[in-house]
Amino acid sequence: MSIRVRFAPSPTGDLHIGGVRTALFNYLYAKKEKGTFILRIEDTDEARSTEASTGIIINAMKWLKLNWDEGPGNELEKYAPYYQMKRKEQGIYQKYIDILLEKGYAYKCYCTPEEVEKMREQARLAKQPPKYNGHCANLTKEQQEEYEKQGRTAVIRFRMPKEGKIEFDDVVRGHVSFENALLDDFVLMKANGVPTYNFACVIDDHLMEMSHVIRGDDHISNTPRQIHIFKALGWEPPVFAHLSMILGSDGARLSKRHGHTSVLEYRKEGYLQDALINYLALLGWSTEDSQQLFFGNSLIENFSLDRCNSSPATFDPSKLLWMNGEYIRSKSDQEIYDLFIDWIEYTNQQDLIKDWDRELLKKAISLEHEKIKLLKDIPGLVDFFFKELSFDEQAVSKVLLSETKKDSSKVVLEETLKRLPNQQDFSPEALEKYARDLAVELGFSNGKVFHPIRVAISGRTQGPSLFHMMEVMGKDEVLKRIQITIDKFFK
Repeated sequence: MSIRVRFAPSPTGDLHIGGVRTALFNYLYAKKEKGTFILRIEDTDEARSTEASTGIIINAMKWLKLNWDEGPGNELEKYAPYYQMKRKEQGIYQKYIDILLEKGYAYKCYCTPEEVEKMREQARLAKQPPKYNGHCANLTKEQQEEYEKQGRTAVIRFRMPKEGKIEFDDVVRGHVSFENALLDDFVLMKANGVPTYNFACVIDDHLMEMSHVIRGDDHISNTPRQIHIFKALGWEPPVFAHLSMILGSDGARLSKRHGHTSVLEYRKEGYLQDALINYLALLGWSTEDSQQLFFGNSLIENFSLDRCNSSPATFDPSKLLWMNGEYIRSKSDQEIYDLFIDWIEYTNQQDLIKDWDRELLKKAISLEHEKIKLLKDIPGLVDFFFKELSFDEQAVSKVLLSETKKDSSKVVLEETLKRLPNQQDFSPEALEKYARDLAVELGFSNGKVFHPIRVAISGRTQGPSLFHMMEVMGKDEVLKRIQITIDKFFK
């Protein structure tokens, strides 16, 4: 069997975490099985679907490198178009509506939304499933004409069997069964000729020759309706795999109150594409040995649908942050620099670094590489290299001006200002030897020498290795900053 799978988002907003996880599992399965990954835009929700949302989805997929083999921008004539509204315009859905009407599997329904809601309310009061009662299921031709004279337009409903079960084997959830009596005669096509989700996706999945439908388990209640349509048209349904839901830390379904749900918000925060992909792969799937980090093609090589589990997955932002830090540490200094520049451009913050020397920036990033958890951390870690010297009040009071350190700090800085111009070797090793020798000569602890120099040249107590920082900053800049510190605090 040729493996063909699809990710079929509705362009009604941003691409959210749950959607990305679905896209990812389809992509991984297709690549593992040497199959085809398809992107199909299900834009039949006319009121909410927008071109802007379609653009967001496509851009997010490209950033995540979930590149589709077929879909927008890469259409095969045999299966095109890959937008449902374009398929509607070609009469694809109407053709199969006509077949279902002719065979008696569907019928025209002239009931108004208000009348349908009244039927459902009556069913609720009778403690029965709140469904459409089939009022129009057996209208005569004359009755239909009378409704049409009244100006009513018909939707098309599927004629659901009243007895028996619909059953299927789900790759993730196992054997699943639904009582037909609990399912209503659902709408296939709206009065304006636009197909509903349950109808359009069946037609498209068959015509596009999908072998598997891999999606979130919020769709499992749609599956019996879709299987009925497949069977009514004499088609074999694809293999279904319904992925577990994603929960927040409080056990509720993941939502905005748990943090970002839109994937592009994570890009803005400075997460790496491959770290986010790695983390999402572990929401509902695992290897036998519970491997956590996957580099290169190892996700594809390890992935299998039978390792997906039906238990809800919990989204843990702290684990994602840890994983992002691991991925950043796995990159070279040049790669992190390139990713940072890309992030600056994406977030439109070019003004933030427009005056920063790029070679110095590369060196500064390399010094702080191990501390970076998010790309957005970088400016705060390295900006002191590029801005006028400013001082953290706590650093000044604790290191430079405390009662026990003020005199020693003054001596250290004044001696350094005198001696450092003669320091020919400005390597970290030579600078460390200078500082240690000074400590011995003055009878001070190493800390009483190291700490004042750090605060004097960076304005803070935290930062990269002192002597590597001095090397990157350069002798002239180090001496300039020490002079500024002496003038400000010790004159």
